[in-house]
Amino acid sequence: MAQAAEHVTLRNGFELDCARQETHGDRVRLYFSSADTSAAATNYLDVAADAVVRIEPVPDAPAVVESPSPVASAAHNPAITTLTQEEMHTILASAGTEHNIDSDLLASVVKAESGGRVRAVSRVGAQGLMQLMPATAHQLGVENAFAPKENIDGGTAYLDMLLTRYHNNVALALAAYNAGPAAVDRYHGIPPYAETRAYVARVIREFNRRKQSAVAHGKIVAARQ
Repeated sequence: MAQAAEHVTLRNGFELDCARQETHGDRVRLYFSSADTSAAATNYLDVAADAVVRIEPVPDAPAVVESPSPVASAAHNPAITTLTQEEMHTILASAGTEHNIDSDLLASVVKAESGGRVRAVSRVGAQGLMQLMPATAHQLGVENAFAPKENIDGGTAYLDMLLTRYHNNVALALAAYNAGPAAVDRYHGIPPYAETRAYVARVIREFNRRKQSAVAHGKIVAARQ
C-alpha cells in the first residue's frame, strides 16, 4: 500500500492515504510523497475542502513485524505467523471461488503486499496478508486482520469491488488497490506514481509467471482474470 502519514475520508465514501495535505482556498491538496523533489511536487490530488469528512494521522509502525507466537489453526487464528503452501492455496481458492476471481491473481497480490507474511504491518499501519488499513478492514467486516482467512476474504471482497468498478480491468483495479480509487479516477487510468506503477507491474508479472507455470504443468484455470 502507499506509504503515507494521514488517512483521508471523503464525503463520497472514498478513503485514501497521503503523506501530507495543504489547504488552498476552497481546495485541499493531498500529496502522496513527502520527498522534496520536483516529481514529488506534482504527485498530488486536489479535492474540494467541503468534500473532506476527516483527516486522521496514521501512526508510525515498523516496516514489517512478525508475531513470535506460533499457533496451529491457519484459517481463523490471528496468532498464526506462517502458512504452508497448501493452507495458503486453500484459503485463496475459497476466496477466489466466492468472488469469481482467479486465485493466482489473489496469490500475486498477497506476494506483492506482504510477501506471504501473516502478521505483516506496514509503516502506515496496513495489516496482514493483503495489507488492509484498519478503517478499510472495519468497513469490510474484518474483525481481526491478522486472521489469515478474514484478511484474505476482506481483501478479496475489496478487490472484487474494484474489479466491478473498473469493468474487470485488472490493471486499474490493482492501481486502485494500491493508490485508492480517487487517484485512478482523477487520472482516468493508472496514476503517474512510481510506486503504484511498479506495484501493478509486479503483480501482473507474478500473475503471468503463475499462469505460465500452470500451462507448463498442464493446469487449466477458468475464472475472472
